[in-house]
Amino acid sequence: MSGLLVAGTTSDAGKSIVTTGLCRAFRRRGVDVAPYKAQNMSNNSMVCAGGGEIGRAQWVQALAAGVEPEVAMNPVLLKPGGDRSSHVVVMGQPAGQVSSADWTTGRAHLAKAAHDAYDDLARRFEVVVAEGAGSPTEINLRAGDYVNLGLARHADLPTVVVGDIDRGGLFASMYGTVALLEPADQALLAGFVVNKFRGDPALLAPGLEELTRLTGRPTYGVLPWHPDLWLDSEDALDLDGRRAAADGALRVVVVRLPRISNFTDVDALGLEPDVDVRFAASARELAGADLVVLPGTRATLADLGWLRERGIDDALERHVASGRAVLGICGGAQMLGRTVADPDGVEGPAGAVADGLGLVAARTVFGAEKVLRLPTGTALGQPVQGYEIHHGRLEVEQGEPFPGGVRDDAVFATMWHGSLESDGFRQAFLAEVARTTGRTRTPSGVVFAERREARLDLLADLVEQHLDVGALLDLARTGAPAGLPLLPPGAQR
Repeated sequence: MSGLLVAGTTSDAGKSIVTTGLCRAFRRRGVDVAPYKAQNMSNNSMVCAGGGEIGRAQWVQALAAGVEPEVAMNPVLLKPGGDRSSHVVVMGQPAGQVSSADWTTGRAHLAKAAHDAYDDLARRFEVVVAEGAGSPTEINLRAGDYVNLGLARHADLPTVVVGDIDRGGLFASMYGTVALLEPADQALLAGFVVNKFRGDPALLAPGLEELTRLTGRPTYGVLPWHPDLWLDSEDALDLDGRRAAADGALRVVVVRLPRISNFTDVDALGLEPDVDVRFAASARELAGADLVVLPGTRATLADLGWLRERGIDDALERHVASGRAVLGICGGAQMLGRTVADPDGVEGPAGAVADGLGLVAARTVFGAEKVLRLPTGTALGQPVQGYEIHHGRLEVEQGEPFPGGVRDDAVFATMWHGSLESDGFRQAFLAEVARTTGRTRTPSGVVFAERREARLDLLADLVEQHLDVGALLDLARTGAPAGLPLLPPGAQR
């Protein structure tokens, strides 16, 4: 069994980027490789062909590896429903909730499911590239860890640590990541990768040499910052970067809900050269929009209340009254209806009922059973496909059919995530949006799947150019070197 754990100094340090790039780079070398993340905390998820749900990042990593995404690649998915609790998905299916009080105890069953899934992949693939979560040096949580060095100890995985130099404090965080670990963990931490470097690499070299001298561990390379390098994200840390700019562009404003989910639904719009995509959290920012998108949410009732508190409901009514377009996706589609009811307490208190925005003739009722499927159909004269992940059933009472929902003039409601990735449908939809502004639009010819592949290849090119891929592959195959220095104070633990 061969594998490598890609850990990070912090959340969003670049673990997903490096894991994805290595999957594509190893594949180019003829390696049968699979991605893996023991536990992902994200509201950005995807449905696999078998009907199970995994984190979107692992789904994309499987594409990079050239293999079919499967639930073993992300056996535990936590979907935050509030500040202190998350809905749990185990091996693709709903499995109750976990709270912050359960973090160090009560998760043994999740660890077993995660490690069993890793062992299964390791038996079937030549190399497994595992992505960690957060930092491996959360010493307050180490006793219950099964995602970072808990996984590494389980499978004897050599570990590399990714640090984001754009944030500052890189050398301190890398040294500290090693030094605070107990000896058995330090013995698996084999080296470092620097991410998002801007400037002359020669300026960085003295620091990296000193880091190697102090830790006894090499840096396997320095990935540069690249303006075209963004991938389907697993969290909401990078939302501000999802925008395009062109004179006369259609202006799309996506409401940044507090519990936003599957915001990758608008990635396809961001690739259009004549579409400007921006995220907004206030009513005034909707002014002048040609299209307002209400995205998915993990908490429809709570985020509906948030909309009203900020006056976004009134801004949406004014927007619709002006004849401009609105697109609601999944939770956003539910908000557009007349009522939202949660009789069984799936998202909140049992029996909760709230008035929706009343912009389409539909109502939503939540049920205990989650819908997970990959629907296909035709709309606006074009083939369209997507994926469904929801407890709430949208019951349409009146209006024109629309994929997984309803259309009322320029108000569109769909329960299908990912529908805008269908190229013909996206072009037809944008033509409808342009029509509401009195303009016409020529289809751009953008092919979403080709653009995604191009991004994956760009990432792999950067990894090949700037990381020692051969050394990392050897590390995955042979394990952490024996006799790595143990650093204080962790060495005395």
